[in-house]
Amino acid sequence: MQVVYEDNHIIVVDKRPGEIVQGDKTGDEPLVETVRRYIKEKYQKPGNVFCGVVHRLDRPTSGLVVFAKTSKALARLNEMFRRGEVRKTYRAITRSIPTPPEGRLVHYLTSVERNNKTYVSATPKAGAKEAALTYRVIGHSDRYHLIEVNLETGRKHQIRAQLSAIGCPIRGDLKYGDKRSNPDGSISLQAYRIEFEHPVSHNHIDLTASLPDDPLWKAFTPDNNQ
Repeated sequence: MQVVYEDNHIIVVDKRPGEIVQGDKTGDEPLVETVRRYIKEKYQKPGNVFCGVVHRLDRPTSGLVVFAKTSKALARLNEMFRRGEVRKTYRAITRSIPTPPEGRLVHYLTSVERNNKTYVSATPKAGAKEAALTYRVIGHSDRYHLIEVNLETGRKHQIRAQLSAIGCPIRGDLKYGDKRSNPDGSISLQAYRIEFEHPVSHNHIDLTASLPDDPLWKAFTPDNNQ
């Protein structure tokens, strides 16, 4: 587990693809339990250790996840996420390039629990939730394109579903229309950067994740992805 930031109230870790943030029917150990054990061992805390889940990432996605170490931080962070006061930037690799290469997408999403999939509509419909994001192409390799995405809303599978709806499924994301899976079962989507006001100190927190351990991500050099 890679800790990116930690203080008395919050801890931010860089999630690997395949890890789950909270427990599910698989029975695999969730990241929240790994973080709780880390805190207990590092600080030799007796009894139960508080570790609150603030937000989630899909299992095949990598990147930054924030956990609260105190109930005060959890309550305040939950409210900040609800109000859209947390800026989340993602990076995605696609085989197709979006047209135009920079823009804003607004769709209406319906999540179906039976097959764990989100469906996209261009117009409002009963039960659907509005989803908005902005995107821009920031890099190219021989066969792929690197897209930076900023979420305006936080819907289930939002980036995956919306990019797929414009003909740009994320590399490795078979569920949303890509041709081939990635060797490690991941999808090429990373929660790359997160910015927010610290829930207790009110300092500005601005964190970025390291590149995934995959040669394709490293093919997008710094000169090409700004």
